[in-house]
Amino acid sequence: MTHAQDRALPRAVRLAMPMARDVVEEVAKLHGVCIRPVPLKRLDTHTGQWEIIDVPCGSPMDSKCPPCAKRNKQLRKAQCREGWHLDAEPTITPDEPNEEQRWLVEFRADIQGQRDEAEKASGDTTDLDAVIEGLDEEINAAGMRGNVLGRTTTKRPRSTKRRQDAPDLPKRKMAHTTLGRTFQAPDGKTYRPSLFVTLTLPSYGKIRDGAPVDPDTYDYARAARDALHFSKLVDRFVQNLRRVAGFDVQYFATVEPQKRLAPHLHMAIRGTLPRAEMKQIAAATYHQVWWPSVDHVAFEGEHLPVWQEGAGYLDPDTGEMLPTLDEALDGQSPTRPRGPFRRCPALRTLLTGLPELAPLRHPAQGRQSRDGSRPLPLQGTQARTPRLRGPPRPGLPQVVQQDPHRAQAGPPHLGLGSPRKGQRARRPAPVRLAPCSSRRRQRALPDLTPPAIRP
Repeated sequence: MTHAQDRALPRAVRLAMPMARDVVEEVAKLHGVCIRPVPLKRLDTHTGQWEIIDVPCGSPMDSKCPPCAKRNKQLRKAQCREGWHLDAEPTITPDEPNEEQRWLVEFRADIQGQRDEAEKASGDTTDLDAVIEGLDEEINAAGMRGNVLGRTTTKRPRSTKRRQDAPDLPKRKMAHTTLGRTFQAPDGKTYRPSLFVTLTLPSYGKIRDGAPVDPDTYDYARAARDALHFSKLVDRFVQNLRRVAGFDVQYFATVEPQKRLAPHLHMAIRGTLPRAEMKQIAAATYHQVWWPSVDHVAFEGEHLPVWQEGAGYLDPDTGEMLPTLDEALDGQSPTRPRGPFRRCPALRTLLTGLPELAPLRHPAQGRQSRDGSRPLPLQGTQARTPRLRGPPRPGLPQVVQQDPHRAQAGPPHLGLGSPRKGQRARRPAPVRLAPCSSRRRQRALPDLTPPAIRP
């Protein structure tokens, strides 16, 4: 057996030998073990002994840790499979507190009383505060969630009044359920369809190959602020969605960056809403950002604030104390609101083949039946009825889905015009509509499915 440290071997032979570290990672991947564990220090509070343990990193990215990413994916798939098709609300009853939990809460109440008495007497409460902080950690470690006092931080007074320039949303009475609407088929079978929604942020300038075409006009500041507060904008969209739907909408979502590095949201939503209302929700969603102004550059280059121990940052010119971030946020008026999302989100219905759901389906999801143009309850717009170019041939269906906005005349090879002399009328080729865009109109694309076999 050759040794890797044998210098008599040619360099090409030594380079062909696998690295020991790479072999360890490959073996760990085969057995589903994390290849980037996080070392943590575990302390035994009774004996005082401590040890270093490795905890899986839990990364959802396959490029960083394939075993953890696969485990995360399998967990999400199991959650979706077990919870997506539930027909009844899951009931979760909290467990009864045990003796240890009751004792911890009572002991903390006694320490809190001593702390309040010391504060009234203008005494030192440092030691009691440290004991209370340790007891809060023990309470959570004992299997209780939350805090005894509820909110522990002071909430800043903010106006919750809706902006006047934002459109109003329809209101429905909230129901304590997570189940969406059901639809009855003619055969008596009940369906509970779902929606797949894609939301994007507006444009900040023309992009080509992932870079701005004109850097001088590209809105870098707005793009950075939108990416920073994108999670809050998503929370506001879900809140508006639940208010309009009238029930606690459940969803699975993922965020991915586009080529322009703007966040991009995909949501699979349990339940359906009319397309008109979904577009209203996307257009009316915004987040009020309470943030200090960043339009004016106060310090740059070598002209920077000076740090003074025990005080904070000082202005290098005047020596004035500069406010902290918390002080700057107090009393600030909201800056330009973030949002809305793109006013024309891409909507897909995850169920097809049911006539009652035809108005909610995307045009590219298949043919509609004769009764597929009936509007559903709460449906904001009337469904379009497909037009016939001419009487169908014997054996063909009575209704053929076509684009209602397309002109009747067309190239002869597509069969859209009148038949020539001596030729039979051919069946019009079906078309599908591309998802709508905020910058360009809907356009018809030819269907690439193989044509039906002629009788």
